[in-house]
Amino acid sequence: MGDLFAKIWAWVESTQVREQVVDVDYVALFSNPWFMVPFVVLIGYLLYKQAFRDLIIVAAFVGVWWVSGTEYMATLVVGETLQIDKILPVLFGGAALLGFLVYLLFGRSD
Repeated sequence: MGDLFAKIWAWVESTQVREQVVDVDYVALFSNPWFMVPFVVLIGYLLYKQAFRDLIIVAAFVGVWWVSGTEYMATLVVGETLQIDKILPVLFGGAALLGFLVYLLFGRSD
């Protein structure tokens, strides 16, 4: 089973997705009409349909993406050492967000 995870992790690292996410130029992305027009249309459509659950999910993904690029996240690992006093708020915040999203998706009916 560990070999399977090692192969999957090697594949994920070979795609260099992490480096691509880190290297995103936020100012250029949010001033690019090829991104902003579909994004604004999606938000407008969700508001028109009053799909507030979906709006909250989109906002959560954008928020996690924004937080992952902050200086705080960059200092979670210093050298080879994981900073436990900094990782615990991230862990509990992620667990709370995941619990909230699971509640939105499965916990209540529309």
